[in-house]
Amino acid sequence: MTTIPGHGSGGNARSVAASLSPDMTDHRRDTTDTPLDERARRYYREHAGRLRALAYRMLGSRAEAEDVVQDTWLRWAEVDEHPIAHPAAYLSRVATRLCLDRLGSAATRHEHYVGVWLPEPLIDDDMASQWSPGPETQAEFAQDVSLAFMLALERLSPLERAAFLLHDVFDMDFDEIGRHLERSPAACRQLAHRARQHVKADAPRRAVDDGEGQRLFEAFCAAVTRFDVDALARVLSEDAVMLADGGGKVSAVPRPLHGGALIAKTFIGFARLPDSRGWRLIPARINGLPGCLVVDDLEGGRLVQTVALAPSDTAPGRIGAVYIQRNPDKLGSVARGVDAM
Repeated sequence: MTTIPGHGSGGNARSVAASLSPDMTDHRRDTTDTPLDERARRYYREHAGRLRALAYRMLGSRAEAEDVVQDTWLRWAEVDEHPIAHPAAYLSRVATRLCLDRLGSAATRHEHYVGVWLPEPLIDDDMASQWSPGPETQAEFAQDVSLAFMLALERLSPLERAAFLLHDVFDMDFDEIGRHLERSPAACRQLAHRARQHVKADAPRRAVDDGEGQRLFEAFCAAVTRFDVDALARVLSEDAVMLADGGGKVSAVPRPLHGGALIAKTFIGFARLPDSRGWRLIPARINGLPGCLVVDDLEGGRLVQTVALAPSDTAPGRIGAVYIQRNPDKLGSVARGVDAM
């Protein structure tokens, strides 16, 4: 839960902390509410979810997305909203510029990032309630936050990413996108076209139904809990890839690992280590994919990592990619959810 500053009686946007939470969707007015309290509730109810969804896809970070939502509120709180004919467009423009500013510094950070970079994970409850553009958004990629999709976005330039997301995910026309990006509509159309080609090439769309996802997870889990290298190799496709993000904070395979047999040997090797003897696998859907949360019962149920399993595009019924998030800086939000279980 993020706190957004609001106005107090003195009219200063930082003088009162209003809790930015689902409680703010309550339409009832508290008798102690100031005009800004009401405005903050309306901001959360009508705009924050969509801005959060945009910022997460732009930045790949839950924490930074929440910061963008908060910073957008601070700017919104300082302007007179009455002359603004289309608040949603105005706010998405502010949020987009904030994301582009952050992407400039993020590019430098990623150049020095230790090992493989993966986005912060979302579990399905989070996706449904806070990280979707909204059920009314029916664009092709609207509900896609799969890790392959997020990695494809990461490989785009900031302007390509913004143009593609605003048009293909958030259904915005190119005239409005041009105002967001301070580019001509034609230039934005070209940015989105190039981005779309890259995304479709880098992130093949392969839907995972619940039955297939459950079967893949059960086969994966059975092999891992029995330390059965051969069984795990059979679950993985021959051209499978494993990506593990430790961020230099914890041990992780420092580069993509290719080949089902090698991945199985490596994963089971980690599972056999003495430090792993308290591990327990909790089924979960990670960024829309079947997978699990790995907790350590010998350390009070500490969240060790998330594991997401993507089906193979070349070998039906087998796993084609394993995404492991171990960086503790990116597990905080999910860990708090585990603590609440």
